Amino acid sequence: MKLALKVSIVILFISTSLFSQQTTFQDPLLDKMTGDWILQGTIAGKETTHDVTISWVLGHQYIQIHEVSHEKNAAGLAEYEAIVYIGWDAASSTYTCLWLDVTGSGGLIGEAIAHAKRVDDTLPFLFNIGDSPFHTTFIYDKTTDTWKWTMDNEEKGKLKPFARVTLKRK
Repeated sequence: MKLALKVSIVILFISTSLFSQQTTFQDPLLDKMTGDWILQGTIAGKETTHDVTISWVLGHQYIQIHEVSHEKNAAGLAEYEAIVYIGWDAASSTYTCLWLDVTGSGGLIGEAIAHAKRVDDTLPFLFNIGDSPFHTTFIYDKTTDTWKWTMDNEEKGKLKPFARVTLKRK
């Protein structure tokens, strides 16, 4: 009985140790995105300014982007707010992006999930939203330590600009 108890304790200890030693996702490009930022530019034809906070979350498996506009709606709340997660899908060797925002456009039903293959310091995500693909590209400029985000609707194979913004560190 004592031997069985000792073996059970050892097995429990080993399995707990293996589970707790989950490897973290390391990515030098996404590391450059973390921090506090001011987003400025044009979205849907309007000049805008947002506060953006980006940090590693969930055991360093994803970065979380929290974006909040300075502009307010009639209720006094931020006109726009989003929480975005970017991680790595080892099976497909692509970055994945889940975009959730106050518009509720597709959210958890799959339209808010995109994939991208890294090209140098650029992550070109493609969201398949019905018949209209939506391109969201994150571009890091190492000379200025800034990010440019471009967002385009695709209509009949042609890109139509939706947003052109730049993130600068606070």
